[in-house]
Amino acid sequence: MTTSINQRNLYQQVILEHSKKPRHRGKTNPVHGYHRGHNPMCGDTIELTVQLNQTGDRITDVKFEGEGCAIAIASADLMADAVRGKSVEEVLSMVQQFRGMVMGQEQFPKDLQKLNVFQGISQFPIRIKCATLSWHTLKAALESPQVAAPTGERE
Repeated sequence: MTTSINQRNLYQQVILEHSKKPRHRGKTNPVHGYHRGHNPMCGDTIELTVQLNQTGDRITDVKFEGEGCAIAIASADLMADAVRGKSVEEVLSMVQQFRGMVMGQEQFPKDLQKLNVFQGISQFPIRIKCATLSWHTLKAALESPQVAAPTGERE
């Protein structure tokens, strides 16, 4: 898919906005799932916490802490916003869809179109791991939830 210069500029603005002022930094309370993701290629680290509903099948909140490039932080922030209220099953499917999208193979539907700002990443293969770090970290937190100790240290 070819993007115009205006679209590219808009995408860059969205990524910069979410990386400079992420809306989902911190830890959920309570923490039902935790995972730490690391991208050794560029040093990005994301510690992600998940809060589930009472039945444990729907995400009520996702928050993250960590350091990384603008793409990694923006991706984590936009992901946290996009998955709230979704079932665990839907979110695991979204992880695969996001990976396909950054590889240039898929697009998100209109209700999740903000995630499509990462489509251009397919032109920069080295940055794909930056964009997908938080998504893989979320998948790991949902599939084998390790709960972090309140101090942030693992037991």
